[in-house]
Amino acid sequence: MKRYGMPLVLLLATVASGAAWAQTSTETPPAPETIKAVVDFADTAFILIASALVLLMTPALAFFYGGLSRSKSVLNTMMMSFAAMGVITLVWVAVGYSIAFGDNPMGAWFGSFHNVMLAGMDSSSTATTFDPTHLIPKYVFVMFQATFAIIAAALISGALVDRMKFGAYLAFITLWSIFVYSPVAHWVWDASGWLFNLGALDFAGGTVVHINAGVSALVAAKLLGPRLQSTRNSAIPHNIPFVLLGAGLLWFGWFGFNAGSALSANGSAGLAMLTTQVATAAAMLVWLIWERATGHAMSAVGAATGAVVGLVAITPAAGLVSPAYAILIGAIGATASFWAVQNKRRFKVDDVLDVFACHGVAGIVGAILTGAFAFSTGQGKGTFEQVKIQCIGVGATIVYAAIGTFIILKLISLAGGLRLTKDEEMEGIDIVCHEESAYTNK
Repeated sequence: MKRYGMPLVLLLATVASGAAWAQTSTETPPAPETIKAVVDFADTAFILIASALVLLMTPALAFFYGGLSRSKSVLNTMMMSFAAMGVITLVWVAVGYSIAFGDNPMGAWFGSFHNVMLAGMDSSSTATTFDPTHLIPKYVFVMFQATFAIIAAALISGALVDRMKFGAYLAFITLWSIFVYSPVAHWVWDASGWLFNLGALDFAGGTVVHINAGVSALVAAKLLGPRLQSTRNSAIPHNIPFVLLGAGLLWFGWFGFNAGSALSANGSAGLAMLTTQVATAAAMLVWLIWERATGHAMSAVGAATGAVVGLVAITPAAGLVSPAYAILIGAIGATASFWAVQNKRRFKVDDVLDVFACHGVAGIVGAILTGAFAFSTGQGKGTFEQVKIQCIGVGATIVYAAIGTFIILKLISLAGGLRLTKDEEMEGIDIVCHEESAYTNK
């Protein structure tokens, strides 16, 4: 007994102390008010990666649009996307972020000038996520949102192919980002925005990015006027592998676009990633089915276009609907966009790469269906009420984007003109604007 007496005493003492500790810890939990919001390093890393993925989408768009354009305009088409990465980055830092998300907002319609050139921020500044206990560095949030502003401006370029002066384009996206994109972003995504407080749902930018850019592209194409007849007749996709490469990279980058909009590495991000995948898959297949049903072959361009349309359609709903309804959104979005492309000539607007049909129409469908299907995850208000709110958001964005784009382009037209001369268009915009050619005869 003596041999085991001391170890037994120590064991009992340990158990007793452990029990006492456990009792103490359960009896005195930290009060809720003592739980402090802290920078979450996992969420920070997640948004850093998501930002890089979304930025990749703009060069991806360059390949997608470039492959669809003529060989004589491929460089200019791709340059419009690359230029947006430079111009909009600086615009966003200078004033765009402050208008959209600035501290001390002026009200429901406009942010502030409090954070011009990111004044009032440093590396210790934080931004809230949807979890009040999780913060991310504000600089990371600024960068993430910058990538959205960049691709929104770049999307419009698809309607301007072959005929818009490059300098006029740079002036346009600068003013458009300041006076159209940033205010709409404030309406929808800032806590003081009027659509945010109305209850409008836009998880990742269906309204802010795609409807906004799609409507603006349509107005821009109308004001520019159609391409020359000879140009339109020769406008076939000159490099379909470019189209597939661009679509594939867009699909990849879109996971940052949609999943990253959860602002945390959590279940909402996981849902957004899954719904993005299934909606895109459904849209691509539905587009190919419609091609076959209308007497055409199932084309590579059709597959790429259908995939992009599916990505657009699910964007506003990504973290708000179940995967089953995401498939339906992708299918309906693809159907609506397919028929918009088929009937675009009736409207006599030369939207060269179908920006409105693919981004505007799919964005509108996706935004409205978000309200119809958000009940599947318990999001939003009652279905009818939510659909009504979604329609208000869609309508307001369409009207504002159309009027804002019209005014900006009219001012640029008065200042120096918008489009090339007939002779310049015949020569080819790559040579005229950039003194370069994508291909040689060597």
